[in-house]
Amino acid sequence: MDKISNLKSIILETLDSNKALDIVTIDLEGKSTIADYMIIASGTSSRHIQALSEQVFDQFVKNGIFNCKIEGKDSKDWKLVDGIDLIVHIFNPEKRKFYELEKMWSELIPKEKIMI
Repeated sequence: MDKISNLKSIILETLDSNKALDIVTIDLEGKSTIADYMIIASGTSSRHIQALSEQVFDQFVKNGIFNCKIEGKDSKDWKLVDGIDLIVHIFNPEKRKFYELEKMWSELIPKEKIMI
């Protein structure tokens, strides 16, 4: 198992064991150069979302991703943990439904639109 697949498994287990809801993994290969995978999950409250983001961040650091960061620190509804090759979005369910990232990133994007 390569490093990114192993890290993805660790992050998924971290989210699952800490009661994140509706965890989805999106393979970004051929869709974007920003990362290899995107993981999207929901939290039950602003505290839960914050705790999940910190636990994911800690796992990145424990696994050698030292230049990772958490974005949306002031938001109660959303956090993004940027692990370079693996991006984790954690939303409250209403915001997640509003942004529909799963739908946007799961659809095949024509190469002409990627180049823009």
